[in-house]
Amino acid sequence: MEIRKRHYYWWNKWTGYSILIVLVVATPLFTILFKLFDRPGDSWSHIFNNLLFDYFQNTILLLLGVAFFTFLLGVSTAWLVSNYEFPGRKYFEWLLILPLGFPGYIMAYTYVGLLDYAGPFHSFLRNTLDIQVKGSLIDIMNLPGAIFILSITLFPYVFLISRASFAQQSKTLQEASFLLGSNRTKTFFKVALPMARPAIVAGIALASMEVLNDYGTVKYFGVNTFTTGIFRAWFSMGDSSTAIYLAAILMVFVFAILYLESLHRGNRQYSAVNGINKPTARIHLSMVKKVLFTGICFLIFIVSFLTPFLQLLYWVSMTYEKVIDSEFFLLIFRSFGLAAVSGIIIVLFAVVLLYTLRLSPFKWIKSITKVSTLGYAVPGAVIAVGVLIPFLAFDKWIYDSFLSSKTAGLFLSGTLFALVFAYVVRFMAVGYNPVDAGFQKIGIHINEASRLLGTRSTRTLWKIDLPLIKTSLISGILLVFVDVLKELPLTLILRPFNYQTLATKAFDMATNEMIAESANAALIIILTGIIPIIFLNRLIKKREF
Repeated sequence: MEIRKRHYYWWNKWTGYSILIVLVVATPLFTILFKLFDRPGDSWSHIFNNLLFDYFQNTILLLLGVAFFTFLLGVSTAWLVSNYEFPGRKYFEWLLILPLGFPGYIMAYTYVGLLDYAGPFHSFLRNTLDIQVKGSLIDIMNLPGAIFILSITLFPYVFLISRASFAQQSKTLQEASFLLGSNRTKTFFKVALPMARPAIVAGIALASMEVLNDYGTVKYFGVNTFTTGIFRAWFSMGDSSTAIYLAAILMVFVFAILYLESLHRGNRQYSAVNGINKPTARIHLSMVKKVLFTGICFLIFIVSFLTPFLQLLYWVSMTYEKVIDSEFFLLIFRSFGLAAVSGIIIVLFAVVLLYTLRLSPFKWIKSITKVSTLGYAVPGAVIAVGVLIPFLAFDKWIYDSFLSSKTAGLFLSGTLFALVFAYVVRFMAVGYNPVDAGFQKIGIHINEASRLLGTRSTRTLWKIDLPLIKTSLISGILLVFVDVLKELPLTLILRPFNYQTLATKAFDMATNEMIAESANAALIIILTGIIPIIFLNRLIKKREF
């Protein structure tokens, strides 16, 4: 009886910790919902009559365009590397993931620099071929250009998940299709593609949420979307109520995407009925097809990563002497420090939430812990608005209640605390999932044995569980670190005055026509982002066998 009471006490204590974390992390989302009951601001009528249609139209066209091209690029390349043997195939398995390391806004201004009058293509035409072209070679600073940039940046989401699905499909089903008279093309459309449909839709949903979160690309290209509208309403018009209304509409897009993905997936199971899952053997090709498939993959790699990466290296070689100084190293230290602190806090919160699930007998705990991970589906600009409003209200309450000095500054809003808090809300799912996978891998039996021997729950966590999942903890911190390093819209809104990170510095320099100088900060972001990409590739390779 004493042991049961003691365990019951700890269950309640861990449950309390988890509920507190969920309430804190979900506060920005609740703020947006509650503020919808307020009247819209003075600028709402102007936006409703003149800009709202453009926001809707451009956002929907951007979503549809990126969804189509990420499907085309991601599924085609995933099918080739999973089912055919051709020169360079094993290298393209990870080379085609590298564009994920490129934030969209960096890819945008890199391509603008490549295609403008002083860029390498114009220079080659003028100096080598003696061809004079007025203006930009190709004008991409428009909606089709934004679709192109975001598509080549985000197609690896579809490639990664589709490739894993194709690699795990049973050879038996494809052989049955061949015996029934289908050729390889028909088998792909009738068997392989429908079986991979949930994975493909999940990849497109991830890419779509990144499109809704994007601010740098659409702002730089002058494309009006709901994200740019939130910035305009908040900063240009000073109307927080209108910004909230726009943020709420943007959240409708997000939840519509999540709902459609869930509805499409439903309870369908795409697996062999008898449980036999013989991996598909790769097909050996003729020389012509080998060259063709290698050329397709290499062309996509050149366009989506190699060309902009080499351009960044060229710009860095030209400008590093005047850009890299003590302030630049301070910028790196600030950015890495913010990312590391955010990653550690998120993983600590994830450990508390998931350890509560292991101890608690209450089934509803699992539902409320999932609420803490919703922030990843919400665009950064929306979260920033949801964080800033309660923080400003708290600062006002402190000022009115306890202070009389007119020179008193802000306590929470406009501080690093607010910024880190927003990162925790936004990227909780990124750190939560690796820790969850680690706990599931070690199971519950060792934990139960420790508690039966009289060891307290906290000591069991510290001495047994955490050492066993340390790889998952490091993975979670690393993934959060990279995402925080790349985050732009949230950082632009919540950063302290005159406080720069690598992402904001690169964006500010590019928008001020200092594209070559911005490459130094951009290159560090990209090189850092390649680390988890290599980790993801190794993880998928393990699952293929």
